[in-house]
Formats: sequence, C-alpha cells, structure tokens
Amino acid sequence: MAIARFPTLVIDCPDADALARFYSALLDWPVNRSDDDWVEIQADYGQMICFQQVEQYSAPDWPGQEHPQQMHLDVVVDDLDEGERAVLGLGATKHGTQPGETFRVFLDPAGHPFCLCSS
Repeated sequence: MAIARFPTLVIDCPDADALARFYSALLDWPVNRSDDDWVEIQADYGQMICFQQVEQYSAPDWPGQEHPQQMHLDVVVDDLDEGERAVLGLGATKHGTQPGETFRVFLDPAGHPFCLCSS
C-alpha cells in the first residue's frame, strides 16, 4: 500500500502566473487555480504541475553546477523541428549545449531546462 498518492511537481520561479501560462500552452493544460504566488495547471486525467513564486529567485545554470538545474521536464513531441518552433514561439530559448540527437534542451522563461524528446 502506498504511503502517499497524487505526486505533484512544484517549480519555483520569479513569476508563477507567467510560467504557468507558458507550460499551459506547451502541454494544452488549463490553468486550474491561482493566487498571488501559487498557480496550478492540470490535465483532464489529473496530473498537475504547480508554480510557486519566490523572491530572489536564481535561475539554474545548466550544464554548470554553480546553480544546479534543480529539476527538469522531459516532454515527448511527434517532430523535434516542429516542437522547437512551437516552444520558441511561446518564449523558450534553445540552450547552446545539445548533448543528444533524440532530444533538444531548452530553457523556459524562468531559466529552467526542459527537453523535447522524440520518444
């Protein structure tokens, strides 16, 4: 028997609303609830990602470790080129380090690394 259930990823960021809108558009998940420093997006099947606004936020410095990546999301896309165009249009930036051929590394608007993966 599980001790807990319904795990949720919480991402620290400088602007919870803005980052939630970015991932809402990326995943096509609606913004579920919001207050001044906490915003959630949720899939129709229940999976949720939460965004917590923090003062004096320091973005990760991937692949360096002075400010470790802290977390990252991998999301699967049907076509890497199309996915890249779409996330750049949402405000992501492509990272200068691209260590693989089946995935691409981007930074969300708050500087968190995330990967578009072909599988």
